[in-house]
Amino acid sequence: MIRCDALIVGGGPAGSTCAYFLTRAGWDVVVADRARFPRDKVCAGWLTPAVFPLLDLDPAEYRASGRTFQEITAFRTGLIGGDLIETTYRSVVSYAIRRCEFDEFLLRRSSARPLEQTGITTMRREADRWIVPIDTDTIETPIVVGAGGHFCPVARFLRGGADDWQPVVAKETEFPLTDDELARTHEAPELFFCHDLEGYAWRVRKGRFLNVGIGRRDPHRLGEHLSEFLDRLEPTDSTRRARLRDATWKGHAYFAAGLGARPLIGTGMLVIGDAAGLAYPESGEGICPAIESGRRAAETLIASAGRRDEAALRPYADAMAARHPAAPGHPGWVGRAMTAAGRILLRSQLFTRHVVLDRWFLRTAG
Repeated sequence: MIRCDALIVGGGPAGSTCAYFLTRAGWDVVVADRARFPRDKVCAGWLTPAVFPLLDLDPAEYRASGRTFQEITAFRTGLIGGDLIETTYRSVVSYAIRRCEFDEFLLRRSSARPLEQTGITTMRREADRWIVPIDTDTIETPIVVGAGGHFCPVARFLRGGADDWQPVVAKETEFPLTDDELARTHEAPELFFCHDLEGYAWRVRKGRFLNVGIGRRDPHRLGEHLSEFLDRLEPTDSTRRARLRDATWKGHAYFAAGLGARPLIGTGMLVIGDAAGLAYPESGEGICPAIESGRRAAETLIASAGRRDEAALRPYADAMAARHPAAPGHPGWVGRAMTAAGRILLRSQLFTRHVVLDRWFLRTAG
């Protein structure tokens, strides 16, 4: 029997952040994850300005670890197949990282007890404890935190049934660049909006690696949209086009914040990050809200002074509701707000900088 003060299911940014602040407060925390770290996690992976203060982490400390850490001072944006507008800033506004490296760094930094390659499928409540069977043992804990992404078993258990909402779906790949490719690849992240404005694609360089992907609110014909994007991305370079097509593509899904698709708390239970559906609706970025929710969950648990009822955990749910207000319909992503006029606005330097980038992606504008 493994006994702990809290079990966190999922070792990504949300789970590791929650574990870090709990262990710093003296809690004995176990983090269970299906993967072995460093895990193969494909993600556009740029960190917005608020991430490092939320982690109580100096960017210089992460840079000194020797992991990929590319400063971002510009973006290139436009419609798929169209001309791109370059927007430059006077200082660093974001950072490009590799999730396989970043997630391992946060997990090791948390000082929690890791149970890697450990899946969670069932759990039951006995008195004031959760009993969670794992492969060859059982975990007993008063608190379970779900941080296992969109398909998190804790979120499924807490909801008690299937989700009612259609998630955003995405496909992406990441691979090392040759010297020739490196010389011909822009350092600035590139954002390519779909012509129906129901999603966008991206190309993000991270040191000597490149991440390429596309996300859509509608899962139908995602492959066709990806194929069209790749054709228009390199229309005159068959070698680079073939390189992208032959890469290993992975899919994932997530709920955008504001949907109200999942309950966040139960007796002795919370869900955080993508398990809670907190990705920003305009950009789909989930790292910053995941980290924020992980820290807020930890602070709520520490302040609860041993209470595990829903009333004691309510401050966390209220804080997330205030940060991510529920919407009456689908997420207010780019396509919902702009329609045909949006395609014109995306050609505007002013709109691109102050709305698309500052407000939606960097979230530095009020």
